[in-house]
Amino acid sequence: MKARFLGIPELVETPPVAVVVDVMRACTVAAWAFAQGAEKIVLAESLDEALALKARHPDWVALKDGPPAPGFDAVNSPGLLRSLDLGGRTVVQKTTAGTVGALAVKDASLVLCASFVVAEATARFLRERGGDSVTFVVTGEDGRADEDLACAQYIARRVTEDATDADGFLRRAGASRAASELAEGVRQGVHPDDIALCLELDRFPFAMVATSEDSLMVLRPHPGHA
Repeated sequence: MKARFLGIPELVETPPVAVVVDVMRACTVAAWAFAQGAEKIVLAESLDEALALKARHPDWVALKDGPPAPGFDAVNSPGLLRSLDLGGRTVVQKTTAGTVGALAVKDASLVLCASFVVAEATARFLRERGGDSVTFVVTGEDGRADEDLACAQYIARRVTEDATDADGFLRRAGASRAASELAEGVRQGVHPDDIALCLELDRFPFAMVATSEDSLMVLRPHPGHA
C-alpha cells in the first residue's frame, strides 16, 4: 500500500481513499460516542450549522471544541463524554481540525476517521478494502501535529506489518504539543483523563466510516457498536 501523509491545506485534489486522523481529540471523541451507544455522528461545517441541526432535531446531541456554550450539549472531550448515555442518539460534532479534515475529503470514494483507539480496526479495514493508495489527512497544525502523524504512520505500518510495535508512536503522541496544551490547560473543555484516553491503543473494535447522507457528512461505526 502506498501511503501519503498530508495536512488539510495540502489537499489539492480529492484522493480515492482518505483516512482522517485527529488523535487529540475529535476522532477519539467520535469513537467514545459510538461506544456510548450513538447511532451516527453528523460532521458539521460550522458552529452555526451545528446549532441549526440541533434546532431542527432537538433530540440530537451537539458538541464542540472548547468550553460549554449555549445550544451545545457536550464538549469535545473523551473524559467528559464517557459519562453520557448516547444510546440510539445522533451526535452533531464540530471541531477545529477533525471535522474540517473529514469534510475536506468528503468526495473521496472511501473516508475513514481514526485515532489510536481504533487503530487496528482501521488498519484491518484498509487491508480489506483500502486499495493500493491511501491518503492520511494529518489534521492538526496544518499537517505538523506529531500526535496525528504518529498515529497515521502507525496505522499505515500496521496495514502491511503485523509485528509493528506501537510504543514509539504512542511516545511521540504523548510528547506532542497537543498533549502539552491539554495537560497545561491551554485548551478548554478538558478532562484530566483526556490525554490517557487518547493514547489508549485499540480500545474499540470498530473502524469509523464517513459517507454522504442527505447532503450531510455522516460517520458510522463499522461493523457496529462496541
